[in-house]
Amino acid sequence: MAHEPMLSPEDVDRIHRWHEEANEGIRSDTPRTFSYLGHTIVVPPEVMPISGTSALLGDAVLEEVREDDRVLDVGTGSGVNAILAASKSQDVVAVDINPHALAAARENAERNGVGDRITVLRSDVFEAVEGRFDLIVFDPPFRWFAPRDLFEAAITDEDYRALRAFFAGARAHLTDRGRLLVFFGTSGDLPFLRRLADEAGFTTEVVASQELTREGRRVEYFTFRMS
Repeated sequence: MAHEPMLSPEDVDRIHRWHEEANEGIRSDTPRTFSYLGHTIVVPPEVMPISGTSALLGDAVLEEVREDDRVLDVGTGSGVNAILAASKSQDVVAVDINPHALAAARENAERNGVGDRITVLRSDVFEAVEGRFDLIVFDPPFRWFAPRDLFEAAITDEDYRALRAFFAGARAHLTDRGRLLVFFGTSGDLPFLRRLADEAGFTTEVVASQELTREGRRVEYFTFRMS
């Protein structure tokens, strides 16, 4: 199903332009090391780096995770949110489709002393995930057009296939006390994400937000708690 953006043509054109600029700006030919919320994270060139807005979700993870939670981190990338969750929880599952991300997540988990608490799996959203979780964390691709390579798949999701699959399957993987933490922004089709959450029967609250200005226009980023 082709995605028809719930945005004005002007906003669609702007997001396409911002995407091209961002895609060039975040790439690197060498591994990068980040000091992030008390942890050391090494990100290889094939994996999405930590950004200036990453802590909006990271801080929320630290605030939300309980010691007895079973946690799932969907689209784990370099493993940052899984590692934050494992600083409290004993049982964390981290999934991604990028083999470079899976290797980085395992190495970063060991580097930060939580390798025994995190199971890293290759899974396309919930495809290889078993069981239910008290908390599911998702930092999805913001754009709805086709990625041109594996790196770009971290920020583009053709026709929001993965986003649709996430909301279609999330409830079946939540415990009775289960909740979601989802990161998204107005540099994607935020009205569509809200519609998917509503249609899936989730109540949504904003637990963190940040506002930036690009080309004289406001861009907002949010961490949503859904239950």
